[in-house]
Amino acid sequence: MVVLIIERAPQRLRGEISRWMIEPRAGVYVGHINALIREKLWEKAIKEIKDGSCIMIHKTSNEQGFEVRTWGDSSREIVDFEGLTLVRIPE
Repeated sequence: MVVLIIERAPQRLRGEISRWMIEPRAGVYVGHINALIREKLWEKAIKEIKDGSCIMIHKTSNEQGFEVRTWGDSSREIVDFEGLTLVRIPE
């Protein structure tokens, strides 16, 4: 399972992502895709998003069972706290 959240992305990128994943809410994509497609979509997203941001959450074999990646200026900050991934909201 992969969750991809994009903010301020061009329409062509949104269309490309929607070929592989569903969009239950604007800018939020969910799907079950393999690692190759996941990496290609991530590369495409960070290449095409200029002023926005991108967050990807996907299954992996760590203690929490998932990994969080971010790119760009987001309203949330991902923090590693002794091996745990936490989300911090800057003041």
